[in-house]
Amino acid sequence: MTDARQVVTVNGHRITLTHLDKVMYPETGTTKAEVLAYYANVAPALIRYTANRPATRKRWVHGVGSTDEPGAVFFQKNLEEGAPDWVRRLPIQHTDRISVYPLVNDLATLTWLAQLSALEIHVPQWQFAPGGEARNPDRLVLDLDPGPGVGLADCAEIARFARTILQGAGLEPMPVTSGSKGIHLYAPLDGRYSAEQVVLVAHELARALEVDHPDRVVSGMSKALRPGKVFVDWSQNSAAKTTIAPYSLRGRARPTVAAPRHWAELDSPGLAQLEFGEVVERLARLGDPLAVIMPGEGSSDEAIATVDDRLTAYRDKRRADRTPEPVPARPAATGAATDAAASVAPAPVGSATGTSFVIHEHHARRLHWDLRFERDGVLVSWALPKGVPSDSAHNHLAVHTEDHPLEYGSFEGTIPTGEYGAGQIFIWDHGEYELEKWRDDEVIATLHGQPGGSLGGPRRVALIQTGGGAGSGDAKAAQNWLIHLMKPTGPQSGAGNAATANPTEARPGAALTLPDYVSPMLATAGSERDLGEDAWAFEMKWDGIRAIALLDGAGGVRLLTRNGNDVTASYPEIVAGLRATVPVGSAVLDGEIVALDRSGRPSFGLLQTRMNLGAAEARAAGLRVPVHYLLFDVLERHGQALMAEPYDARRAVLDGLLATTPDGARIQVPPALEGDYADALRTSRVLGLEGFVAKLRTSAYSPGRRSRSWIKVKHTLMQEVVIGGWRPGTGNRANTVGALLLGIPGASARPGELVYVGRVGTGFSERDLSAAHALLEPLAAAESPFLTMPRLDARDAHWVQPVLVGEVEFGEWTPAGRLRHPSWRGWRTDKEPADVRAELPTHAN
Repeated sequence: MTDARQVVTVNGHRITLTHLDKVMYPETGTTKAEVLAYYANVAPALIRYTANRPATRKRWVHGVGSTDEPGAVFFQKNLEEGAPDWVRRLPIQHTDRISVYPLVNDLATLTWLAQLSALEIHVPQWQFAPGGEARNPDRLVLDLDPGPGVGLADCAEIARFARTILQGAGLEPMPVTSGSKGIHLYAPLDGRYSAEQVVLVAHELARALEVDHPDRVVSGMSKALRPGKVFVDWSQNSAAKTTIAPYSLRGRARPTVAAPRHWAELDSPGLAQLEFGEVVERLARLGDPLAVIMPGEGSSDEAIATVDDRLTAYRDKRRADRTPEPVPARPAATGAATDAAASVAPAPVGSATGTSFVIHEHHARRLHWDLRFERDGVLVSWALPKGVPSDSAHNHLAVHTEDHPLEYGSFEGTIPTGEYGAGQIFIWDHGEYELEKWRDDEVIATLHGQPGGSLGGPRRVALIQTGGGAGSGDAKAAQNWLIHLMKPTGPQSGAGNAATANPTEARPGAALTLPDYVSPMLATAGSERDLGEDAWAFEMKWDGIRAIALLDGAGGVRLLTRNGNDVTASYPEIVAGLRATVPVGSAVLDGEIVALDRSGRPSFGLLQTRMNLGAAEARAAGLRVPVHYLLFDVLERHGQALMAEPYDARRAVLDGLLATTPDGARIQVPPALEGDYADALRTSRVLGLEGFVAKLRTSAYSPGRRSRSWIKVKHTLMQEVVIGGWRPGTGNRANTVGALLLGIPGASARPGELVYVGRVGTGFSERDLSAAHALLEPLAAAESPFLTMPRLDARDAHWVQPVLVGEVEFGEWTPAGRLRHPSWRGWRTDKEPADVRAELPTHAN
């Protein structure tokens, strides 16, 4: 092997790169130069998760697979004595020594570590404060590690279960396929809790997963317990522990990466660990999924010296840690990047001729379109509030905006709320342009979009500045331009150019001749006594998300949520279904978007995998989890407002609305139920639905109001239970009952033995707790009446004779046979323990 070396300047620091042709991954032939190039490409994202954290490195001196050579692979904590002075470092006092750790705060440090064959970078869940002391953790991590006999798909399923528990605890996790075997779940913390407290919470979460799924999850550290199960490693949250950093390479047979993923990806049958080339491409195209919840600290307070370039205004309006948009790093003051990285970096985005264009449809606070031309290494951009003109007689406003990076030409996604340009973006059309003129105040070009694309054929446009020029001093006026549709030149100037180029006629999200938004009417919770003697219609209640659909009659469709968010791009099959089944005339519709499980029942858990996706992601996710739009009201039809009409009249219009409703159609009008309250109650329970809505047949539609003309009835599950013990409380409950331990006589249990179904600590008044303590104290027993129960729940328990019966309400039965979220209702003195049976829902029998 030749000693291929280069001296490069990174962030103003000279680094000698040696053995660039050394093969670090023999199975793929990946060289050190390619490793350096990878880290140069992902540095802005990786540093987000390593900055100001002590970095432990795992080094492969001779490449992976060389573990039989002395010193071939080892973990390194202490910084080398010969480390450059500019590498930031801080000490940590261990029990028997002080170790000095590098901080991976900039590309120069990352490049230097990669030069030393440090393939893996591991960091803790806490950062150093400016004074050098350790802060409280700013993130919680669960490591889902598959034991023998299980794989990545099993980890993905446990990750979804964990997500539900974490969300219930007020935490929003995101997955990272570890690059090894499993999945890491990251959830942001606000820094209020110590590492010791976070470890306890993580341990409790892991145990809860084990209790709910005892045949699939293990939280104990013994390796003997892991075959056939997923080990939920909670210990990663210890202040002394580290986790592989997101975007770090792994020292495996192939160059896999700890790669942040979208939740929808975990449903893919082909889910696999990602390799470094895939990660670079995804990061450029989709941005960093983890940045949505983990903004991180970015680089350290030792800022990289930068110079302005044409993207300065673009960067100043965006935070790379909080938006999925591509945000290229600022150029170093030297203008240098590593030569080795440049030698294998991906080709620039754009076109071979440098004449690409893209039109984005941007569902921001106000819907608009963005026209972008590739020119001089950037995308020169104009915002078009009304899109491209459809004829030469009507010019449209064009607002000149900041230049965008070339990577934006392939960008589709959702910019989070609170960020600049928040909303959904997808590509309306793209292609190449023929330039006729480019001046500071006028641009003329012919746009050649995709075959069958939204432009409808070549379009010759002129952009003309109407405000003050660049030197006028009036920056706002200089932004104002007009876009004019010109007559084509050459062979295409025939009748074929009559095709419309107006986005309002071609794609979802068009500027409808309808209200921008209609706030939906809301139901009031109630029961049979709220109905009185009036005439009511009964409709099933669907477990999904409410959506208003606006159809302009010319193919334009918008989908808006209850709070007005435009989700058109997230559900392309609903847009297509509405166009196919409501082919004529405008309409404003009200309904529920649902995802159905294998039994045909709405599943909110499945629907969550379809939320907040951009157009490209949604199209892929729709193949795995298709959604349906169940209509239950019509507010406007053929330009005629119907909200003041009675329910029966609106329902008649709705029933005749759809051109076709084949089995499995994406758009359906579920039938209103024939019968009374009791029939609706029974039917919704048999179908396994969450309830029903009773609607006054004479009522109008009251937008934005919670009305008693609509009464929603949700099923509350009740269960009689036998009390087998109690646990003392804490705080103001320290001297009384904190929770009751609940059981049900099992079919095979002997008299006096209970099957444990959970504990209840809510729903009590202080008087109830005192009364419970007085009832239970004389019934103290030496042994547990439960056949088995989790050790955590049995800790500090006081057992009692199983003779008292009570009742709880709860959310559902867990797969492990526990009551989820039980709440105390009261004692059942009319019941004996032998009378108690598990009250399972009808559809579960």
